[in-house]
Amino acid sequence: MSDLFQNLNPKQQEAVVATHGPLLVLAGAGSGKTKALTHRIAYMIQEKNVNPWNILAVTFTNKAAQEMKGRVIKLLNKEDEADLPALGTFHATCARILRKNIHLLGYENSFTIYDTADQQILVKQILKNLNIDEKQTNPRAILHYISGAKNELIGPEQYHQYANNFFTERVAEVYEKYQQTLQKNSALDFDDIIMKTVELFRKHKNVLDQYQEKFQFISVDEYQDTNHAQYVLTNLLAEKYRNLCVIGDSDQSIYRFRGANITNILNFEKDYPDAKTILLEQNYRSTQNILDAAHNIIVKNAKRKDKKLWTQREGGEKITLRPMENERQEGEFIAQEILEKLKAHETPDYRDFVILYRTNAQSRVLEEVFLRYGIPYKIVGGIRFYERKEIKDLVSYLRLVHNPNDSVSLLRIINTPARKIGAKTIEVLQQYSIQNGTSIFQTMESLLAATEAEAKKHDTTSMPPDIDLAGTKIEAIKKFVELIHKLQKANKEFPASGVIKHVLEYTGYKQMVDDNTAEGDARVENIYELVGVASKYNNLESGQSLSIFLEEISLIADIDTLAIQDNAVTFMTVHSSKGLEFPVVFLAGLEEGIFPHSRSLLEREELEEERRLMYVAITRAKDKLYMTHAKSRMLYGEVQTSAPSQFLIDIPVELIDQPEPKQKYRSLSAGEIGRSPIPTENVDLNLTPDFSDGDKVFHQSFGDGVVVSVKGGVATVCFKNPKYGIKKLALSIAPLKKVE
Repeated sequence: MSDLFQNLNPKQQEAVVATHGPLLVLAGAGSGKTKALTHRIAYMIQEKNVNPWNILAVTFTNKAAQEMKGRVIKLLNKEDEADLPALGTFHATCARILRKNIHLLGYENSFTIYDTADQQILVKQILKNLNIDEKQTNPRAILHYISGAKNELIGPEQYHQYANNFFTERVAEVYEKYQQTLQKNSALDFDDIIMKTVELFRKHKNVLDQYQEKFQFISVDEYQDTNHAQYVLTNLLAEKYRNLCVIGDSDQSIYRFRGANITNILNFEKDYPDAKTILLEQNYRSTQNILDAAHNIIVKNAKRKDKKLWTQREGGEKITLRPMENERQEGEFIAQEILEKLKAHETPDYRDFVILYRTNAQSRVLEEVFLRYGIPYKIVGGIRFYERKEIKDLVSYLRLVHNPNDSVSLLRIINTPARKIGAKTIEVLQQYSIQNGTSIFQTMESLLAATEAEAKKHDTTSMPPDIDLAGTKIEAIKKFVELIHKLQKANKEFPASGVIKHVLEYTGYKQMVDDNTAEGDARVENIYELVGVASKYNNLESGQSLSIFLEEISLIADIDTLAIQDNAVTFMTVHSSKGLEFPVVFLAGLEEGIFPHSRSLLEREELEEERRLMYVAITRAKDKLYMTHAKSRMLYGEVQTSAPSQFLIDIPVELIDQPEPKQKYRSLSAGEIGRSPIPTENVDLNLTPDFSDGDKVFHQSFGDGVVVSVKGGVATVCFKNPKYGIKKLALSIAPLKKVE
């Protein structure tokens, strides 16, 4: 037997030797599909004498492509990449084809590929030329719809037939001009790369024939994630020789929002009735208890290929399922469980732990708790809460309201949303400010005062002599100054959360980021999460509320940078976790409306996708799985009371850790689970630290100090370092520790 078959199970071996004809490999989570795929490629070359240049293998990410390439090089005992099969992403493969042939479609072969920023600039120009207000027709939303059309291979001419309302009619109008301008610029966007390759093959059969001869053996990894354009492209290339191997798992199709079409893998045997189907069901990652929990959830889906994962790791620890009072107790529980597990280790390995959540906004409380406990963490596949653009923008508005002389914050938001205060105007204001030793905002106020004086024919000597701006620019500056004055007035009347709401109302910022895309929804969720954070300071006086809020979040952002280490607990969304594995997984926020997401509750297809997402989350765990849900949760600016996730009901009771022998968790209804009396050991129910007047304390940034007074969850602390002096700190969030 060839060395290639060592360490392969019988089903993997079967997949390796099935080299000719259509092949469907249904590979469950952790079943060694990449090993099967790369061994199959090596087998074709070494044992079947297939020329490497006749083999094409495509996947979705550069990382996956590089891993595939590295494994093939090792299996073939090669020292370099010479004479390797074509291994790469869909887009890289198509880009190479277009570089040689796109002149046949009227483009230069040296075409440019536009990124997202380039696309937005182009759409904004088109909107301006068409006299369409971009505030009413968001450029990002238009690009989202154009991208969706291209993934379905719908060109601008066809799209007019689909336009059935005011917005889609605008999209159709812009799409046509957008595509014309791209061609004029000899440029493609990311979606064009595949769409134009399909167009090339359909219009020029000789070119298609050339590549069908070149790529006689085709493998597609993660086939469940293909969209319609990728599906058509694959079948065009495979049409002649039909040596098409697709590998994937219908239970892990979680990118519907990006255009992935699960029917591509479900209908493969209809597309190729002579296809051989092989199930990879042996799992090399998780314990049987974890696999059984995942299986009992996923079998409820109608759209799937039936299979059941098994492992030689029989049994394993039961799943720990804990109801929590709120999101902060949830964070406390997770932090303390991690510290408890690491007690026995002289050098703790935080990399063994991951916290998975459905939406990025959930990370905010977890970040705060981990900072307080001093547990290092890193966020993968996302940005730390206070570094997200929408959060930094809003915080800049608040800082400017609190301190109008903060020119850094002013420059960040002066033209966000767009106010026709461009770079040249800003440069003039900056130069005057530097010359006269004033802040930019003071310069703007002086300019308006002088302009008004001149208009009233009063003394004009106060008119800044070095400022030369057109009347339209002065009007734009006036509106901006008036906006900040209105927000300053709001700050005198409302706490921090109210000021944020006024920022959203007066500036139009929410409308700017809410562009009807999944990304736009996430940005809006983050904005309301910031409102929720600020609401902790509602019991403070107006003005003081915003001041303390800004001080505390600036400290979080400061300390945050200390927590980024390689040896750290990983935070990530479930979507980002696909393809990864961890010894210990915490799955947080398992409530109706969060996971499954509220958008999925009225549509079966969406709910099935959420169930697949849950399956992916559970199967990331190798040894231990924790699940938590909260009775109430402050999310998106509101306290939500939700029933536990319906998916929890599907997990058999014998797989769940039961703290009390008589507790019958499984017998409870979904609505009752959140009220069940399962104890939460080691959880500090007193979520606000207990400090008294005179307590000696230590702060991570300010050092040693003494508590002067405590009132309404806010401590007044006198720090030894005169640089900091007396500070007011919100105890629910400040990294403050008692010193004995």
